Amino acid sequence: MAKRDLALDLFNSFKTGVIRKKNKPAPTQRVGQPGDPELIGGVLNNLIAEREWDSGLAEGNLFITWPQIVGVEISQHATPISISNGVLTIQSSSTAWAVQLSLVATQLLATIQKDPSGATVEKLIFIGPHGPTWKKGIRTIRNARGPRDTYG
Repeated sequence: MAKRDLALDLFNSFKTGVIRKKNKPAPTQRVGQPGDPELIGGVLNNLIAEREWDSGLAEGNLFITWPQIVGVEISQHATPISISNGVLTIQSSSTAWAVQLSLVATQLLATIQKDPSGATVEKLIFIGPHGPTWKKGIRTIRNARGPRDTYG
């Protein structure tokens, strides 16, 4: 008696919706009655469609697949921060990268719009890294003198 690979069977069941056992014919599809169990994929697809979560999921997929969309080199130096009203805010690792990305913004925007994730991005905003902070603890003094005076 051969051992079954349960992980492979589970993967195939998620992929096709049916667990197939070796040496047995594939089960026939039947129309269910009310109250019968349903595949979780179908239930989730209906829930997403009813609540109009398509755009939110597309934006989440953009954040997850960022390195594949823009490439490894850009993704190492630029990170998407937020999407609001079709405007994607991207934070770069340095101001030089922010300037370089702003020069190729039209090509980068076209690449993002071609992505199959479906996120609606109409404009890109590039920001540099945040300045250093010396705030330590919950109590600070406004307009205090010290090492911060050299930054502005």
